[in-house]
Amino acid sequence: MYFLGIDLGTSSVKIILMNEIGNVVSSVSKEYPVYYPEPGWAEQNPEDWWNGTRDGIKEIIAKSGVKGDDIKGIGLSGQMHGLVLLDKDNNVLTPAILWCDQRTQEECDYITEKIGKEGLLKYTGNKALTGFTAPKILWVKKHLPDVYERIAHILLPKDYIRFKLTGEYATEVSDASGTLLFDVENRRWSKGMIDIFEIPEKALPKCYESTDVTGHVTKEAADLTGLHEGTIVVGGGGDQASGAVGTGTVKSGIVSIALGTSGVVFASQDEYAADDELRLHSFCHANGKWHVMGVMLSAASCLKWWVDDVNNYKTDVMTFDALLEEAEKVKPGSDGLLFLPYLMGERTPYSDPYARGSFVGLTITHNRSHMTRSILEGVAFGLKDSLELIKALNIPVNEARVSGGGAKSRLWRQILADIFNVRIDMINATEGPSFGAAIMASVGYGLYKNVDDACDSLIKVTDSVYPIQENVEKYNKLYPIYVSLYSRLKGAFEEIGKLKL
Repeated sequence: MYFLGIDLGTSSVKIILMNEIGNVVSSVSKEYPVYYPEPGWAEQNPEDWWNGTRDGIKEIIAKSGVKGDDIKGIGLSGQMHGLVLLDKDNNVLTPAILWCDQRTQEECDYITEKIGKEGLLKYTGNKALTGFTAPKILWVKKHLPDVYERIAHILLPKDYIRFKLTGEYATEVSDASGTLLFDVENRRWSKGMIDIFEIPEKALPKCYESTDVTGHVTKEAADLTGLHEGTIVVGGGGDQASGAVGTGTVKSGIVSIALGTSGVVFASQDEYAADDELRLHSFCHANGKWHVMGVMLSAASCLKWWVDDVNNYKTDVMTFDALLEEAEKVKPGSDGLLFLPYLMGERTPYSDPYARGSFVGLTITHNRSHMTRSILEGVAFGLKDSLELIKALNIPVNEARVSGGGAKSRLWRQILADIFNVRIDMINATEGPSFGAAIMASVGYGLYKNVDDACDSLIKVTDSVYPIQENVEKYNKLYPIYVSLYSRLKGAFEEIGKLKL
């Protein structure tokens, strides 16, 4: 008995095959391009997603030797917020506009002015951001009216794969939460948002819970992939909710930290609660509950920039590991050197595209090792911004589970433990959202009663790093200074960002 987890990422689709005891027996990844037709735009061809997924499923079945009819269920995960538009004949009307596309600032300003912060809090629990789906729909309405008139179906990226597999127009609550058209508290489409902006409600897909069966593999899809006709496809989840399932972050008290290109602090909630200032994202979780998360745009990418682009370790004698070994010899606090990790602007807690990365406090006594350590600490401070907002919602934080490329550094895990003042855990599962999607498929099939039970059975802590109290005290003195720097520099950041040289 096997379950397929499909994670439709921005650069590639990752597919894993999980057996009934949670072992990943095979995995496949298929890349596809992102197109940037204008500055700030980011698009993809949905057919590229399907071609990669179709070929990947065929490959994983052939590679593993598992028969199609031994795969009992399929779970879907994927990049959130993207806009896929189909006409009445199911033709793709325009390239998919992605989560990282920045063309919709005017639409976001319009939404905010028309509804206001209180209205957004009431209808969706989230701020209008350029990445979200509703502003993209309004952009199409304004700039591509002929396309808008032909819209028959509005889908999110992973749900286009669902349509190709099952012929069904469906989504699920965690991904729908990121559209700005969803009533997160009541787990349904927001009638208020839909009516105010005159979005064609009939074009929106039916919304399910993440472990609900949303359809079955069609004969056509079975012939193309090697899957068995009639195999169930469950709701699945957006990449962050699926990744949280994949790390077992499904109970109150456990926080997950995704230390990848961007950084995410994610906490499960038993009851719905939203940040009054809309600094956190409040979404439905894939286990029937809710979650909040803070997102910083540059996390491990800060270290990658420092190692690859500044220190050029690939051609120099200095290696990546050697840079971290240097940093480990520096005392916590980097002798008063602070790094602001805003290399691509920021989302949580500031939502400021003009924010800039900065070293503050440099003296002649600082060297490269101080700068490396201050980058690690600066990212951890940035993540702590989200953690403090989560705590302000009275969500308990007893342990944090860290994943992503940055989690490989034990030094960085120790810094996180000291700055967060909480135990930092590594777990046995490393496949992230695709593993979470496979878990949801196993629940939908009936192998487990619910997602929480599945995670209890399949996910175990393998290593823990504990806070060092002396370091905690040092970082507690530095953190308020770190927090104050953004407000002090905000005006200068905007002036720099708007400067034409």
